Amino acid sequence: MKTWKRNAIVATVLLFVCAGIYLNWMYGEDSAKELTDTLDREKVMDDAALVIQTQEDSLEALAGTQDAMTTQAEYFAKMRLSRQESRDSAVELLQETISYAGEGESTAEPAAQLDKLVSRALKEAQIESLIIAKGYEDCVAYMTDDGISVAVASQEGGLKESDVALLSDVITTQSEFSLPQIRIIEVGENN
Repeated sequence: MKTWKRNAIVATVLLFVCAGIYLNWMYGEDSAKELTDTLDREKVMDDAALVIQTQEDSLEALAGTQDAMTTQAEYFAKMRLSRQESRDSAVELLQETISYAGEGESTAEPAAQLDKLVSRALKEAQIESLIIAKGYEDCVAYMTDDGISVAVASQEGGLKESDVALLSDVITTQSEFSLPQIRIIEVGENN
């Protein structure tokens, strides 16, 4: 009877972990779609060529309005909060899986996933801190297995090729991603 209860608890916890991972994946799909929509409207680094696409709307026309700046700050706060909430739920589920693992059950895979989440969070924070230290007003980084997207607050006159090169250098030195895996998104005041 004890074995059955223990197996039922482990199965339930694994079910919750799988559900959490699935929800995180689905949330990541939504975030990727939101980032893709943003990418269609904003300046983006194109593979390794450091080519900047132009926007249809002039950012200079929107510069200087307080409402636009508030909206931009809200965008970064919203992105950080949603990233942190999804990460916290995944970490909680992984920790529960590890703590409820019985004798003879391997905790290596959940521990590796937990370590990967923590490592990504630290790298994202380092990248964000370094970019802000380079003089950019705000940014948020989001890593996946396939690459990294970094949204950077629009500067007066927009991002230039030298800005994109500087941002790319920070990202490549702080992560394992190469230039084709990096997406730099300029977030204008109208977001």
